[in-house]
Amino acid sequence: MSQNTHTAQSTVESAPESTVTESAAIESTVARSADSIKSDQSTPDPRDAGWMSRVALLLTGQAFSLLGSSIVQYALWWWIVLESKTGMAMLLATLFGVVPQAIVSMFGGPMADRYNRKLLIMLPDLIIAAVTVALSFSFAMGWASLSVIFVVLLIRSSGGGVQMPAVQSFIPDVTPTGKLLRVNSIFGVINSANMIVAPAIAAVLVNMVPLWSILLVDVTTAVIGVGFVSMIRVPKKSSATDTGTAQTISMQNATADEAVKAATDGTHLFAATLRRTFVDLKDGFRYAMGHPHLKGVILGDALTCFVAVAPMNLTLLLMTREYEGIDLNLGFVNLTTASDKLAANELGWSIGMLLGGAFMSTIGAKILRDGRAQMRMVVVGIALVGITVIGLGVAPNLLAYLIIDVLNGIASAVCVGPMRTIMQSESDESMTGRVFGLETTMATFGMPLGMLIFAPLADVIPISWVFIAGGVLTLPVAWYVRLLFRRGVSDAA
Repeated sequence: MSQNTHTAQSTVESAPESTVTESAAIESTVARSADSIKSDQSTPDPRDAGWMSRVALLLTGQAFSLLGSSIVQYALWWWIVLESKTGMAMLLATLFGVVPQAIVSMFGGPMADRYNRKLLIMLPDLIIAAVTVALSFSFAMGWASLSVIFVVLLIRSSGGGVQMPAVQSFIPDVTPTGKLLRVNSIFGVINSANMIVAPAIAAVLVNMVPLWSILLVDVTTAVIGVGFVSMIRVPKKSSATDTGTAQTISMQNATADEAVKAATDGTHLFAATLRRTFVDLKDGFRYAMGHPHLKGVILGDALTCFVAVAPMNLTLLLMTREYEGIDLNLGFVNLTTASDKLAANELGWSIGMLLGGAFMSTIGAKILRDGRAQMRMVVVGIALVGITVIGLGVAPNLLAYLIIDVLNGIASAVCVGPMRTIMQSESDESMTGRVFGLETTMATFGMPLGMLIFAPLADVIPISWVFIAGGVLTLPVAWYVRLLFRRGVSDAA
């Protein structure tokens, strides 16, 4: 306990030096970014050669990994529902499945900046695969229980907290800057397709084979995914980029390295590493909040999750309260039961995400070539999300609701692709992991925090009002992000 107190005190005492170091790093980054615009025309980007094969390997590997993980996640959740049939079990499953990723992402970001990103993508998959094999064995032997599943969900979620910042930071390592929006949009399409395919496959498997064998699907896809990623050969950076990045890394991490050295003189290596991680988190937060564009994306995403995405998790209540007993014949399918309507709701949003991602990866990638256009699209996307959430609350009938649901998915996809591209292109390479770790943490926490407010309100006021309120509150978020982007443009000028 005294060692931790001493560590905190030392960190506070070194804060002025850290601030100067961070300010110098930011100024160096801005100056180097301006110089790079001039030099990029004469210096060839080593990432241009063979980038399509590298990206294809990465996205294919991630597609397999995501598919297997999602199938198993659905199967586990359904098993919990069928076996427990209690809301407390679902609450615990949500906490163990979501919160660890949000917490670990705070540390996963600095890890992606300090260590080999390719390994950080592969190792979580292998560890999760090993844990899943153990869970499969416990089901086969009849030893499985809710507590065992909760532990596995915690480990799986924690692995995602390490892997997600590493993947997002690794994409610009293998992709030319001009292709980032296209690649991010394709990645979004893969995620959307996974939302449609995974539950369908899981539903078929649950009715055909025992759960222990379904768990092995994730093991198989994880090994396949790791195999694809392992074949990626990361291009070497140009000498100019290496020099600038090395200078930035040395300045930004000087305080953290000093902290480790000082701590290892009298404390354990673990405490020293933990202290350096917290210094990295502090530097990453200052760095992101000191750049208006990064600040706009991170806060815009977090606030949107808080006021817009949280109400959308109440669609089950909206369906049962507003459209109970109302059937809808679409010609190819007749929606009669509550489960039919909920499935249509999820499918409609996923189709919208697919359409939006396809648009951004083709037409959008050609139109939104520069950073300013991408920033404007983020603002428009957030505003459209708010408008469509309002539309979900005021929809006059079920058909109109489903159409607006598709439009909401399109708006989300139009927003997400440029967000990721801005964070990748505007961040210094030595800070990309920390930026994505911060964004993942704030966005992930935003949704459950919003639920703490909107869920109780749904029992007090008409649920359609909750959607209207969430959508209306999203519009000022778009305005705020626009102000931050304009401030960043004026500062650059």
